[in-house]
Amino acid sequence: MKQTTDIHRHSLEALIHIICWGLFFAFPLFFVQRTNGTIDWDAFFHHSLFPASTFIIFYLNYFVLIPHILFHEHTKRFLLINFLIIICMTFSLRYLNNLFNPPPADFNRPLPPQFIFYLRDMSGLIFSAGLSVAIRMSLRWNQDKAAQREALKSLTEAELKNLRNQLNPHFLLNTLNNIYALIAFDTDKAQQAVQELSKLLRYVLYDNQQMFVPLAKEIDFIKNYIELMRIRVSPQVTIETSFDIKPDSQTPIAPLLFISLIENAFKHGISPTEPSFIRIAIGETEDQIHCTIRNSNYPKTRTDKSGSGIGLEQVSKRLELIYPGNYQWERSLSADGSEYISSLKIKLHHSPLNKQA
Repeated sequence: MKQTTDIHRHSLEALIHIICWGLFFAFPLFFVQRTNGTIDWDAFFHHSLFPASTFIIFYLNYFVLIPHILFHEHTKRFLLINFLIIICMTFSLRYLNNLFNPPPADFNRPLPPQFIFYLRDMSGLIFSAGLSVAIRMSLRWNQDKAAQREALKSLTEAELKNLRNQLNPHFLLNTLNNIYALIAFDTDKAQQAVQELSKLLRYVLYDNQQMFVPLAKEIDFIKNYIELMRIRVSPQVTIETSFDIKPDSQTPIAPLLFISLIENAFKHGISPTEPSFIRIAIGETEDQIHCTIRNSNYPKTRTDKSGSGIGLEQVSKRLELIYPGNYQWERSLSADGSEYISSLKIKLHHSPLNKQA
């Protein structure tokens, strides 16, 4: 794909050069037509000397002096060589002009001073060299910016892959801890949990290796996870869910982005002795995906070592990498501290990685 783009870019550059120089060389034709409509080719040759000189100066700089001298930080050498070449070509132009186009023998009016013609030709050649430098510097700047963008994209994708590789074992460890707790008092539920876990494993290990996944597939994964958690919790825990998305939604979303928020709700929202609740609502509109989770607040004590606490930190890092400036994540407690609310809104069609996916 990149090679095809480069070919198109070089072809377009060549076409622009051909058109511009073609117009420049054709311009003298307007001044060398005889009264009968024919072209005075001797006069055209004379008028073409200056365009040919600017052409030589332009491409001598474009293909040789700029890439091999100026871009290697030899600025003084570059300026000196250009100065010598322009001086030589200026005197050559005046010599050829006086040789092929001397003033008529019966020309009685005084001629302008010769230095004016020298300055005119020299100014044109300097402009041609400067234009060549400007174009090459602009192209180099664009190439450098493109290379920086490609490097940043590669770095971002590598960091995201690293975060995802960290998240998978973190998620699986938490789930295995839940199943381990079930084995001690309800083997039937533990067996059912293992079956549910196998569905989750397929998604975690195989289906989410892309940068983005369809929202419908991510929601199916979340539903399976919630069903797994229902097996573990007591009847005192109320779990309510609402998924307002398009049927079989193909809206791209970063995988495993919401699961850490849901894990956090089960971690801090359930009491072994008190009635508890978790309410999960995920929906989408034309330009946004939103996830709101409300749960009763029973924060873990310092002695509780369950979980490593890296889930929410990874959510924050991934949001900054994938949706920079295009998400809103609000976390708060109710006035009495009994309810914790986490609300995440993601704007769609704004992520550069999303567009590339």
